[in-house]
Amino acid sequence: MVARAASTKESEVAPQPLAKSAAGAGDTAAELSRIVGHHLRRFRKQQGLSLRGLSSRSGLSIGFLSQLERGLTSIGLTTLRDLAVALGRDITEFFDETSLNDSPSDDGSGDVISTTRTHQPAETAVTQERYFTLTRASGEQSRSYVSGERTYRMLSKRAPGLVLEPMLVEIAPGGVMPELEVHGGEEFAYVIRGELVYVVEGTPHRLAVGDSLHLKSAIPHSLHNDTNEVTLVVSVVTPRLF
Repeated sequence: MVARAASTKESEVAPQPLAKSAAGAGDTAAELSRIVGHHLRRFRKQQGLSLRGLSSRSGLSIGFLSQLERGLTSIGLTTLRDLAVALGRDITEFFDETSLNDSPSDDGSGDVISTTRTHQPAETAVTQERYFTLTRASGEQSRSYVSGERTYRMLSKRAPGLVLEPMLVEIAPGGVMPELEVHGGEEFAYVIRGELVYVVEGTPHRLAVGDSLHLKSAIPHSLHNDTNEVTLVVSVVTPRLF
């Protein structure tokens, strides 16, 4: 649904529930920010890039990249996807926890990042020319990713040639209003619980349950949950994020 982000072997465990408390969401967001930052620094250094060099290549500011590497800020999935492209990585590599305990941090302290969050089973891509997939409400065949205050549950499997990325997005309350962003494709959002503020070209639009929004993603936009409750949105974006 929004903002930007390479292949990972995932532990075969039961899917984690999407719903969680606001405090739990904050803890998970901070943990994932550390994971993403850890991998970003590792990938950058593997290519011999300075922060300035990565800034020039990605179009993101040095200050933002520095904060991101230190786990002090979060990044949206579409932005992370673009950053992954700039580094020649797959977006899923930024969420890989399997190598964290084996890789000391790059700041010279020797500290090791450790987490307890687990991933869902990897899915086998469907290669038939005529494509059909069925995802049950239990979510047993779904993957979930956390980025900032948002948890994304994928609503269809991977397959070559598919354009749409349907997702169920849970947005925790609070957080910082993100800057307006632009990227390729389109996005659609339908609110099924709570409220959502969608800013389009500087104008805020408050979406309640049953409201929807559809836009070309080249239009400057951002979204934010400024309430005290979790917001749940059905989102469809192009191109696919993963």
